[in-house]
Amino acid sequence: MSVSKARLAEDLKAALKSGDRLRTSVLRLLLALIKNREIEKRGELDNSEIIQAVIVSCKLRKEAVEQYTKGGRDDLAAKEEAELKILELYLPPPLSPEELRTKIEDALVTAQASSLKDMGKVMALLMPEISGRADGKVASQMVKDALSRR
Repeated sequence: MSVSKARLAEDLKAALKSGDRLRTSVLRLLLALIKNREIEKRGELDNSEIIQAVIVSCKLRKEAVEQYTKGGRDDLAAKEEAELKILELYLPPPLSPEELRTKIEDALVTAQASSLKDMGKVMALLMPEISGRADGKVASQMVKDALSRR
């Protein structure tokens, strides 16, 4: 799924019209983050950079949920989870474990990896393909397991 600033702005306008305060708040924060990144870059962001901004926002929300849950603030954790669900609508569909395994095997073959020393090469090939669609930590562990079996 492609996400663009125009789509986010349209969704913000729809949220404002419908009176959905939570969605309005989340989209405003996301658009502000994108605007700040454009200022830093001194140019427009492409779709992959916008998706990266959404991923960063999701990661922050997940960490906040953990912290609030540990602190016994279930009300705030629930609010962060609701925001996270809204943000996840703008992410590409996640890879299934089978698809991820296939991509890892392809990267192992392409990199001609034979030991754990080749993990950097494999991850360098793999991450651009799975960015935003799979967790890097999970992929890293799967690559490590696959390399240790070779």
